[in-house]
Amino acid sequence: MLSDLPTSDPLDPQRVKSLDALPDSTRSHRRRLAVGLWIALVIWALWLSGLGRSPLINWAGLPLMGQFWAAMLRPDLTPEFVGMMARAAVTTLAFAVCGTVLSLGVGFVTGIFCSLVWWRVFWPGRSGRIVWLGLRGLLVIPRAIHELIWGLLLLGVLGLDPIVGVLAIAIPFGAITGKVFSEILDETPTGPLDALVNSGVNPGIAFLYGLLPQALPNLISYGFYRFECSLRSAAVLGVIGAGGVGYQIFLSLQSLRYEQLWTGFYVLIVLNGAVDFWSGWLRRQMGFVGRLDLAKGRETSQPLTNDTFKQKGRLVWLAWGAIALAVPLCFAYLEIDWSRWGRVRSLLAEMAAQVTPDRVLPQFSWSLLPLSLQTMAMSVLAITLAGLGGIVFSFPAAQNFFLPGGLLRSAGESRRWSVGHGAMLLARLLLLGARAIPAPIFALVILYGMFPSILPGALALGLHNFGILGRLMAEVNENLPDGPVRALRSLGASAGSLVFYGILPANLARFLAYGLYRWEVCLRETVIVGLVGAGGLGRLLTEQLSGFDYSGLAATLSVFIALTMLVDAISGWMRSAAR
Repeated sequence: MLSDLPTSDPLDPQRVKSLDALPDSTRSHRRRLAVGLWIALVIWALWLSGLGRSPLINWAGLPLMGQFWAAMLRPDLTPEFVGMMARAAVTTLAFAVCGTVLSLGVGFVTGIFCSLVWWRVFWPGRSGRIVWLGLRGLLVIPRAIHELIWGLLLLGVLGLDPIVGVLAIAIPFGAITGKVFSEILDETPTGPLDALVNSGVNPGIAFLYGLLPQALPNLISYGFYRFECSLRSAAVLGVIGAGGVGYQIFLSLQSLRYEQLWTGFYVLIVLNGAVDFWSGWLRRQMGFVGRLDLAKGRETSQPLTNDTFKQKGRLVWLAWGAIALAVPLCFAYLEIDWSRWGRVRSLLAEMAAQVTPDRVLPQFSWSLLPLSLQTMAMSVLAITLAGLGGIVFSFPAAQNFFLPGGLLRSAGESRRWSVGHGAMLLARLLLLGARAIPAPIFALVILYGMFPSILPGALALGLHNFGILGRLMAEVNENLPDGPVRALRSLGASAGSLVFYGILPANLARFLAYGLYRWEVCLRETVIVGLVGAGGLGRLLTEQLSGFDYSGLAATLSVFIALTMLVDAISGWMRSAAR
């Protein structure tokens, strides 16, 4: 969700430009209002969590938590178990590859048809606007439902088959990718496209040659980011028995075999770290600066041309060749039974019989209101913790800050191993571990030492998203133009002054954009921690799914979709205020 344009006249470029032409006093007022609103939300969420009003610590469960942390230093490294985890890692990777390929294909098509620029070129006027709004509205439903819910729905019909895990990733991620791709296309300069169209070139040809080549670097960069997200989701789907490392971790946790649990954690950390390193290297080789860029109008990647591949040599060609080879191999490895897809018709028929107005409307009750408020409060607390932690750790995790010659170190220092290297390595390992371990596992461990409430769920989501935000924010710091900061340094500014007066003002808007983007994701993820007893609508969804209560499920999901749209609107307004 890069930016939400106003719906009053979304196809009018003058209306979009007017947002950036607001007086400074109006901008300042909107920023103060946004800050005040967020502070009020945090205070309300803390009150709703019961902090200070009810017991939170479960003292009887603390010994179990102590055993869990003690096992960190003695993981199970027996050859049999390590071999089993290695095979599980290959399965998780295969799920991620297959899910990503399908979601990118769906996202590319839907991204084009859901972009403003497409309808401005092909069907200008009110009719095209109505169609565009309808298509964008349809994307809300699949992307609001978490992949774990999709997995549970498909599991009851398709059984324990790899197709469940692949489709559970592809359906919601396809909608999310379509939303983001459409916004990337809308924020790509349209000068070449307009010139071709005004010259009489067919709009389709003009779109293909005038807009897509410019947008392709950012589309590919986001594709890498989506692959990393798919890898994490493939681990989460192990909770429902989809296989892979997540499934083995969940079995170890259920049997309280903490040594095996930590072995699974280390496998996930290594797997995520390897994918992180490989995708980062390939993006840098091709001139694609960041995984995900939320800064409107900011050029972050070099244009993609034929010389891009020629100049980078054989390694880039080998990397893309490995991608092309890995896709069919992963589909073959999973041995997906595509014939099971036909059974989805029975699920749709059963749901259609129950999801009728006369059966769904009575399911709406005031009992959904407190659960909705808990869900919202959990997401607010989670993203606040994740955002603050991510900002703090983004500095030691960035390569251009504490290393010799970095922005906060003297240029003449030795290039040998230093405290800066150790700080960067420790920060990156901490961020990697936080984002590699699934949030439901964090929630189950935290519930050993805390009573069930929204606070354990918020802590679990905050820990997981802290790892994601910290890495994204570290990339923002690494891509910061260092001229102004080094000028301040040459004038004698201290390290603290450089951070608070030179770096934070330059990057704060992008930090907030990432945080608000992840807030929307956090709201979806409240479902997965609710499944393990952390409260909110997720607990109710679990009960309705296990009882095949599709009419009640439809009502609960409708409320959840409404919450998603509300958070989407608030997040978009806050991002525009911070920009």
